[in-house]
Amino acid sequence: MTPSTRQGRYARRRRRRLGLVDNDLTDAQWQAVQAAWGGCAYCGATGRPLQRDCVLPISRGGRYTVGNVVPACASCNASKCNAEVTTWLRRKKLDEKAFLLRLAEIRVALV
Repeated sequence: MTPSTRQGRYARRRRRRLGLVDNDLTDAQWQAVQAAWGGCAYCGATGRPLQRDCVLPISRGGRYTVGNVVPACASCNASKCNAEVTTWLRRKKLDEKAFLLRLAEIRVALV
């Protein structure tokens, strides 16, 4: 059982949300997504462990699918949290247009 702390409540809500949707990202698809991006999708960092990040966050109705998951370094993933990706990219002064074009290209190639 998860403790009744803020973190515990968040973990329970997240598990409940994940259980309600179809998360169909396979390990092979995740490997293909990582290979297509070649590093962190947001900052381009390489040589670091990459985490699965939902472009549309789970808390906003997203799910773990090929079209919604990008590789992110721990720093970018933690910073983005559950923010909308375009707002977060602007706030961090990252190239929003380049990210969205690359995301569209990779989605077409993988989906």
